Amino acid sequence: MAIEPDTKNWTWVIETPCTDCGYDGSATTIRDVPGIVEANATGWPGALLREDARQRPDEHTWSTLEYAAHVRDVHATMTERLTLMLTEDAPTFPNWDQDATAVEDRYAEQDPATVARELGAAAHRAAVAFDEVRDDQLERTGLRSDGSTFTVATLAVYYAHDPVHHLWDVRRTHTDQM
Repeated sequence: MAIEPDTKNWTWVIETPCTDCGYDGSATTIRDVPGIVEANATGWPGALLREDARQRPDEHTWSTLEYAAHVRDVHATMTERLTLMLTEDAPTFPNWDQDATAVEDRYAEQDPATVARELGAAAHRAAVAFDEVRDDQLERTGLRSDGSTFTVATLAVYYAHDPVHHLWDVRRTHTDQM
């Protein structure tokens, strides 16, 4: 069953607290992001190793496994975007359709234990990459295909919300799993 695509522009989380998950981008800096990412990664393995990790709570909500596979891919995508920003002048990021990726990569059919390991490794790579950003690189820019402009600093704050929000999603909608 297909999930309705999320078409919201979530860039507002850079400056405004998320009333759902509590993430406060206005109080977050790039220097906070590696710790946020690493801490968040520790919240996924227990849920993924449960027998019901593949179960959707309803027809409109991803399973824990699908959320985790998405978060794994977010870590990789944001690390790639950071690399582009640090190596090219004002790159335009390749378009990434997260919903198409979920279907094409068969998130629901992946092995939960493998996704747990891959998510942890991708989170660690991202945390290291963002931790290594120098102060003189913070204002380098990149463009999303929808025209949203990021600096390295704002990309980091925007990115950190995604895994935090999705772990909140899992805990809220999969209460019997946590």
